[in-house]
Amino acid sequence: MPRIHVFGASGSGSTTLGEAVAQRLGLRHADADHFFWFPTDPPFTTRRPRKERLAMLTKALPADGHWVFSGSAISWATELEPAYDLIVFLYLDPVVRMQRLQLRETARYGERIEPGGDMATASAAFFQWAVAYDTAGVAQRSLAAHEAWLGWQTARLLRLDSAMPTDTLVDTVLRHV
Repeated sequence: MPRIHVFGASGSGSTTLGEAVAQRLGLRHADADHFFWFPTDPPFTTRRPRKERLAMLTKALPADGHWVFSGSAISWATELEPAYDLIVFLYLDPVVRMQRLQLRETARYGERIEPGGDMATASAAFFQWAVAYDTAGVAQRSLAAHEAWLGWQTARLLRLDSAMPTDTLVDTVLRHV
């Protein structure tokens, strides 16, 4: 059984695909956000220290285990990288990706992200950060940073357009396992 890493821009569907692949294979799934962020309300405001998140990650996903890991962790999960058997890089048209993000965030947080809501400022900053993915340099989570990271990975690489239906994406991943 494999160790699969699924990642891409925020809103590209890496968590959705990671969960679906893990379910189909009967493997454990873990998402980078679970390790990166402390659970807070509002969410995604307090980062765990690198050492702590890495310890949690390597305990949950041992290098000799079988699992699916989703989310971008290119700057902090380096100890896990040699274990990857397959890296799945998801890309999605930026307009479609931002539409997905808007729908997701509205479904999750509703009025909290609207003007006057307790998450409005953080939400606006998140969307500004997310829209920059395709044009930003390597200093932030970006296409450039992801491509640079992929350039020195040794695991097999599968690039997918995540506009395809989830079942089609899962089937494609499974053909490469």
